[in-house]
Amino acid sequence: MEQKKPCLRCLLEDMDSDSYAAGIIGYIKNVPADRRVSEEIYQQRLNACRECDRLINGMCLECGCYVQIRALKPAAECASPRKRWGAVTA
Repeated sequence: MEQKKPCLRCLLEDMDSDSYAAGIIGYIKNVPADRRVSEEIYQQRLNACRECDRLINGMCLECGCYVQIRALKPAAECASPRKRWGAVTA
């Protein structure tokens, strides 16, 4: 049986949900350590997002980002007017 390749340029409706989630998780795992916050800060940010009423299906309703990706970035900050978390300064 031929294995289907993941679609790299598909819209969400063209992909099954399992492969899409796997793609996002794979992306997160492959972000180099020097381009991401520490695991402790990452988890703090995600916990703040989990408590936010603007989070739905892994996306921020304020900016449209996937919070698990935005939370990785040192220079990123919460898009909510409440600013639940901020950028990490060196």
